[in-house]
Amino acid sequence: MAITLTPVALQRVQRFVAETPGALGLRFGVTRTGCSGWGHVADLARERRDGDTVFEQDGIRIFVDADSMALVDGTEIDFGKQGLSETFLFRNPNATAECGCGESFTTEADLA
Repeated sequence: MAITLTPVALQRVQRFVAETPGALGLRFGVTRTGCSGWGHVADLARERRDGDTVFEQDGIRIFVDADSMALVDGTEIDFGKQGLSETFLFRNPNATAECGCGESFTTEADLA
């Protein structure tokens, strides 16, 4: 599988990378957080790390660390409005449940 960007998200990431000296692409993964356990994390990648899986889409590289890969594989990253703010949105096929506010998610492995 892979990590993919919708056209709107791709355009936004391309702009961020072009405006940031030294940016190599997008770093995407998860961190322990919230009431459901995992939260998506997206930031600019400034270096390639040992164990990274790198996907490329239309010239944009997406770096995913080894610990996050199983939890985010197959995710589609979008960009849109949520309430009054604009943000990245994640369609993660590995998420089996989300907390009420949508900030964190649980996987099948977490439920076992």
